[in-house]
Amino acid sequence: MLDFSKNYFELFGLPAVFELDGVELARRYRELQRAVHPDRYTNATEQEKRLSMQGASRINDALETLKDPLSRARYLLELKGVDLEQGGGNIADSGFLMEQMELREELAQARHQDDPHAAVAALMAHIGCHIQALLKAMGERFEAGAPGDLEQAKEIVNKLQFLYKLRAQAEELEAELDEEL
Repeated sequence: MLDFSKNYFELFGLPAVFELDGVELARRYRELQRAVHPDRYTNATEQEKRLSMQGASRINDALETLKDPLSRARYLLELKGVDLEQGGGNIADSGFLMEQMELREELAQARHQDDPHAAVAALMAHIGCHIQALLKAMGERFEAGAPGDLEQAKEIVNKLQFLYKLRAQAEELEAELDEEL
């Protein structure tokens, strides 16, 4: 049975690092799911069946957390004792905040452009590039391990949350535009 006291990295037998091998993560997920799959416990006691179901659920939660870079970063910071709620998601980088205001304005105006699909696509490409740059910086912060790097990683998490939300809003607008065709 599964050891429920292990963190998600330990559960998958992976190092607690930001940069993970997605293929290895998927392979270990399949191994773990095979081991706890409820079908293997059809003749087991009720307690063993319940533990099997709880184990499968924990493995699914772990996979969802570890496969998404933002969720993985948040989880790593929590494991390292960083309080993500302290500061309420504040961002000290005024340049980033100004850019977010401009991007939100672009999104609001995209529907009224001559080619709204192209405007949204360009905006999403810009957001995607920004996300990739921040993910690279996140990896560097976790890898460096110098004093202050975890606080910088926390700020990057806050920035990524802004960008993920903006990307989701752009995707919603894109879907609305597609429906209008």
